[in-house]
Amino acid sequence: MRDIARDVGVDAALISRYFGSKDDLFVAALDSCGDGSALMSGEKADFGRRVAHEIVFEPKKAEKLKGMSIMLRSIGSAKAAEMVQSSCTQRFFGPLEDWLSGPDATVRARLLAGFIMGMSVSRELGGGTFNIEPAECEKMRDRLAPILQSLIDG
Repeated sequence: MRDIARDVGVDAALISRYFGSKDDLFVAALDSCGDGSALMSGEKADFGRRVAHEIVFEPKKAEKLKGMSIMLRSIGSAKAAEMVQSSCTQRFFGPLEDWLSGPDATVRARLLAGFIMGMSVSRELGGGTFNIEPAECEKMRDRLAPILQSLIDG
């Protein structure tokens, strides 16, 4: 807590006053990340096309990657991983499962998240692109869209 306080130029007591424990501060950091509600804001019928286009062509903002970065860095700590899992279930998977509804909504939500996160990481490893020609990106989007849509449709 002292290191964090020093990094932001405040007294550690101030952080403790507002956040309590290190665990509470970590939960607050998780809560500051996006919750995925933008994924569920459009029509289900065009989800695959819309999200595939975003994954392949839309520039990623640091805010969108913050949550994924926290998740990946937390894997090494059982306690932090448990907190991340709990937060993800409450703030992302639960609402996504409700939005999907129908048979196997839990399984479909996990598969959907895996595809989206995996593709996002792959893109970022290429420096924010997939490091392929634009025509190949279009083919990627066109192949990815029905995969994502099939998970939405059940």
